[in-house]
Amino acid sequence: MIVTGSAKHGQSRRRKLRLEDGFEYFKGEWLEAGQDPHLSPTMFLIEQCPHSKLATHFHRQNEFQVVVEGGGTFGAHYVQAITVHYAGAYTGYGPIVAGENGLSYFTIRSVFEQGAFMLPQDRDKMVRGPKKQMHSQTYPASETAALAARTGDETIELFPAQHDGVAATRLLLPPDGEVTAPAGAGSSGQYIMPVAGSLMHGGREFTRWEPIFVSADEPPLPLRAGAGGADVLYLRLATRPAEYASA
Repeated sequence: MIVTGSAKHGQSRRRKLRLEDGFEYFKGEWLEAGQDPHLSPTMFLIEQCPHSKLATHFHRQNEFQVVVEGGGTFGAHYVQAITVHYAGAYTGYGPIVAGENGLSYFTIRSVFEQGAFMLPQDRDKMVRGPKKQMHSQTYPASETAALAARTGDETIELFPAQHDGVAATRLLLPPDGEVTAPAGAGSSGQYIMPVAGSLMHGGREFTRWEPIFVSADEPPLPLRAGAGGADVLYLRLATRPAEYASA
């Protein structure tokens, strides 16, 4: 399965939501692929207002968050653009507190999930099993001139490959540069998206944050940068632990 998203779709799906505890935020789906319980990739943008607080919580599915605007904290960790956060299934994290300029981040999963389980009130719904949470070092997107001047590709590991399949990698490509994305075997799928510049795929140009999802059974995806080069984020999601197979 290869599924793509777009900024246009995300903007068309942007709406304001409110949780029972009064927390208000904006949400817009950039990639949607149904609600299959085994494979239904989804990527959506959350926009928190300045000084707003999303309570500590957990989800049933593995997920990445990528901070793209503003700043704030995920629990004790300060985050700003660009920071990559990973939370495994049934791993509590947060609270997520926006700073004075607000906080915007993508949530990225290989399986659709609606809502969240709040802590401590939903602790009885927590399933015993492996827990994982990781934060990358913060880094800025490449400047336009620097990308245009590149003469070769470069790979930077944000999260080295984990035994469960998780990995986060930054790929820097020169103008019209070509490379093959790392294989997705042993994961539950991977997302590929430009952070700066653009990528070409299927006759379409993908610009900033527009995602390509590639399931684990697909062959490694050939990538080609646009005319201005590409700063690419590659995110590979973990397989589901056996302890959560029936959860």
